Amino acid sequence: MSSPSKLSAEPRVTTFDEFVQLADYSLMDTLNADPDATVDGDDHRARQVFSGHFVPVKPTLIAEPEYIAHSSTFFKELGLSDELAFDEKFRQVFSGDISAANDPMHPFGWATGYALSIYGTEYIQNCPFGTGNGYGDGRAISIFEGIINGDRWEMQLKGGGPTPYCRGADGRAVLRSSVREFLAQEHMHALGVPTSRSLTLYVSKSETIKRPWYSQDSYSYEPDILIDNPVAIATRVAPSFLRVGQLELFARRARSNSHPKALEELHMIVSHLIEREYKSEINQNLSFADQLVELAKLFRQRLTTLVANWVRVGYCQGNFNSDNCAAGGFTLDYGPFGFCEKFDPWFQPWTGGGEKFSFFNQSTAAEANFHMFWKTVRLLLEENTESLEAFDQVRRGFAKAMQAQLQKMWAAKLGLTEFNLELFKTLMELMTESEVDYTIFFRELSHIPEDISALKKSFYTDTSPQVDEQWQAWLNNWRNLAIKDSDLAEISTQMKQTNPKYTWREWLIVPAYQQAMQGEYALVRELQEVLSHPYDEQSEEVEDKYYRLRPKAFFNTGGVSHYSCSS
Repeated sequence: MSSPSKLSAEPRVTTFDEFVQLADYSLMDTLNADPDATVDGDDHRARQVFSGHFVPVKPTLIAEPEYIAHSSTFFKELGLSDELAFDEKFRQVFSGDISAANDPMHPFGWATGYALSIYGTEYIQNCPFGTGNGYGDGRAISIFEGIINGDRWEMQLKGGGPTPYCRGADGRAVLRSSVREFLAQEHMHALGVPTSRSLTLYVSKSETIKRPWYSQDSYSYEPDILIDNPVAIATRVAPSFLRVGQLELFARRARSNSHPKALEELHMIVSHLIEREYKSEINQNLSFADQLVELAKLFRQRLTTLVANWVRVGYCQGNFNSDNCAAGGFTLDYGPFGFCEKFDPWFQPWTGGGEKFSFFNQSTAAEANFHMFWKTVRLLLEENTESLEAFDQVRRGFAKAMQAQLQKMWAAKLGLTEFNLELFKTLMELMTESEVDYTIFFRELSHIPEDISALKKSFYTDTSPQVDEQWQAWLNNWRNLAIKDSDLAEISTQMKQTNPKYTWREWLIVPAYQQAMQGEYALVRELQEVLSHPYDEQSEEVEDKYYRLRPKAFFNTGGVSHYSCSS
């Protein structure tokens, strides 16, 4: 998903009526609906869901929706006209009023259940029924699936109201989290990191909800006040929203024989995953057992590459559980995420995340999620000894594959043809001691300086002469390894395409959503533009504003350096 998408020279879809003609519902047409669900999607109260792959649900419209932004880049990739974002019917549907839809688009959407595992441990404690049958899309409702510009896409409203999985909550998303997710997805795509995408962002002019958050300039670790927030709906788009936790739910049901069709439903959803996410890479003429072995290899490749990309750009997925791990191998769920500024291997912005989901621990979390994937799919191979051994071998090789991807990434980040462990270890020690800004340091290093004075732009602390000597020695060693017989300019260019200049800085995002809460959206759109070109030099004005160290006032500040998952 990170490769440049094919762009349409001219938008082919200019009206809502043309848009709905693209509808094609593979999930609802081929998988099982919850047999206890309503036929019209009027299903908004928390309840247990015992079987089936999805529940038909109508989203709940937000009052007086107002346009904030759409992704022109993504619209162009899809062949959609920019004017479509302002079309009255389009606005209605993507702000939660699906009654505006017409055939072949369905008059209701769907929500899916999933299981929760944290670091390979199965949980049901947070389920209000104590069974695990209440977990799922509590406020995410998919409303459209179709073939657009030659590819299959699913469109999902975040904050579209309660579903049977809402666990008693209101099913809404606040403007703050909606702005963050809308901007972050397109920023990650521009960084070359596989991710779900942003389509549109609408806010209610009159509907608000209370959420705990931080008072101005608060140093509290947890939210200290209740705030009235405008409700918003952001639409996110992906080839599918199938998660490891979703597959896992069906494996749990199969293991416990919770209903007669449990194993069959597991088989169906794994087959659906292959069809939706891996069809072009897996030979459909292979036996199903051999397809599962190929699936494991491909998912491992995607997942290890994804995490290496996260570390490359400084991204930390603060809550990387199995239910937040896309089975298609891309970034999903921008809730408690952040980007590392002052370098810290244990960086973690989410107050509920702890060390286990910290910056450099993401590879371990990924392996735990892959383990749950392996444990789930393995149920379908128990009768095939030969394929089972090949499948298990893929699992055993995860750590080695992850290490190889990380080393490949670090070599590229440093402009080297191969990874050098000693050079890397020394660098990590110096970066930690000097408290460097992760993004600025590697961007300045990409200019291949001869003297460390050029790198000090990235230091948050003053360094001693002794440390400066250590830095200079490291820089000399690195230059000798990087340059050798290579062209200096070519290495610098490659490094600048690996190390972004502009990154997500929470203290620059906060004013954008604060202004948006007052009905001012200019800063949201400015950030959208800047973050969509992270490798470009951009203007001097942009550099002065966005390419700088975090001011001291924003360290240890609630809602900036750390935050709860209150969205």
